[in-house]
Amino acid sequence: MLILRSYRALLRRFQAVPFVLGLVFAATAAGAEPLRVVALGDSLSAGYLLPADAAFPAQLERRLRADGFEASVINAGVSGDTTSGGLARAGFAIGEGADLVILELGANDMLRGVEPKITQANLEKIIARIEATGARVLLAGMKASGNFGPEYKARYDEIFPNLAMSRGLPLYPFFLAGVAGEKDLTLPDGLHPNAKGVTRLVEGITPLVEESLARIPRGRAARTAQ
Repeated sequence: MLILRSYRALLRRFQAVPFVLGLVFAATAAGAEPLRVVALGDSLSAGYLLPADAAFPAQLERRLRADGFEASVINAGVSGDTTSGGLARAGFAIGEGADLVILELGANDMLRGVEPKITQANLEKIIARIEATGARVLLAGMKASGNFGPEYKARYDEIFPNLAMSRGLPLYPFFLAGVAGEKDLTLPDGLHPNAKGVTRLVEGITPLVEESLARIPRGRAARTAQ
C-alpha cells in the first residue's frame, strides 16, 4: 500500500512537469525583446510641429501593437534632411539591433532640385549600410512636384521603383498617398501631414510594414545563431 501511494505521488509530480514548463515558456515569450523598427526619414516621418505621440513612429507603433505585433518604432527622422544628410548619419541613427528600417528620404532633394542620379546613389549607399547590419529595408517612395519641369519629374519619379527592383525591396510607392493635397489632412503649409494626416499615412503603409515584420523572426533567429 505504501508503495502504491509513493507511486501515485511520483506520477502526480511528473504530470505537473508539462504545466510548469508551459509557464516557463509563456514567461519567456512574454519577456521576448520586441521587434525594432526604425523610421529613418525627414520631417514627414519625424512629426514636424506635432506632439511626439502624434508623429508617424508613435502612431505606427500603436497600430502594430493593436494588430498583435510586439514592435517598437524608433523615430530617426530629422526635419530638413536630404539623402546626403541621411547617408552621413545612417550608422548612428539606425544603431544596433534594428530589424526593419523604413527609409523615407528624398523629398527635400526634390524640393531643392538635386540631380536625381545623386539622390538615387545616396539612397543605394544608405540601403547597403542598413542591409550590412542585417536589418531589412522598406522603401517609402516620393513623387516630384512639377516645379522643375516634366523631365526632372520623370527622372525623379523613377528613383524609388528602380531601387526597389534592383535591390529587391518592398516599396510603398508614395509616402504621402491619400494626404498630399488634402487640406484637412495637412498643416497650414499644405505640405506636412497633421495628426489626422499621419493616421492616414499609417493606415496606408501598415499592411506592407506588417508583411515585412512577419518575415523577420526567422531571419532574426538566424542572425542571432551566427
